[in-house]
Amino acid sequence: MLRHFGAFAETILDKMLLWGGLYDTRGVSLHGVDGADGVNRCIDEGRGALLVCAHLGNLELCRVLSRRDTRLKLTVLVHTRHAQAFNRMLARLNPDSQLNLMQVTEMTPATAMLLAEKVAQGEFVVIAGDRIPVSPQPRVAVAPFLGQPAAFPIGPYVLASVLQCPVYLLFSTRIGERSEIHFELFRESLHLPRKAREAMLADLAAAYAARLQHHCLRAPLEWFNFYDFWQLPDTSRLDTPDATR
Repeated sequence: MLRHFGAFAETILDKMLLWGGLYDTRGVSLHGVDGADGVNRCIDEGRGALLVCAHLGNLELCRVLSRRDTRLKLTVLVHTRHAQAFNRMLARLNPDSQLNLMQVTEMTPATAMLLAEKVAQGEFVVIAGDRIPVSPQPRVAVAPFLGQPAAFPIGPYVLASVLQCPVYLLFSTRIGERSEIHFELFRESLHLPRKAREAMLADLAAAYAARLQHHCLRAPLEWFNFYDFWQLPDTSRLDTPDATR
């Protein structure tokens, strides 16, 4: 546990160094040929996409590296009320750290329309796939994760079906002294037929959980969800993968 907290503290320090301009990003390596090439094609063609990330490693690296290519525009959906003091500190280090952050506590039709406009203009929308919504009855799907069933949000995939754009998974890990950024093509586009909607959402959440598990096993101390991740919410609102599919 102490090693895990130590890794978290090191990541916080890295974020401060990044936005303070003191972090050497030359050692950051990009992985996932299909994913990275697909993202580059979207940028070249002026098309937007949805990036589903996780609380794994240091995703601030992606935001800082995006400054190298002014064509890459990111809108990061966040809920940072619990970390206001830390975000104020980052803002003092570099005001740019607060750019392109969009506070979202609930995905409303108005929010979806705004994001659709951004994607149509060639922007990339970033949303976490491993943190359930702040709601008394969040819409989630249950999927196996690290040996136990866990709840994952279905919001990213509902949003993807509205945006009708490519969906990529985005993971950041630190292996030894090297930082890695992984892009993985998840779906070229998502369509949710009415009759199969719930089963498809559950399957998508399970597919995401499997990829997150893969990266967590490679860097277990880099996953930063410090709460009872496996405590399931109200079972009346859960979706589960169709075992017959």
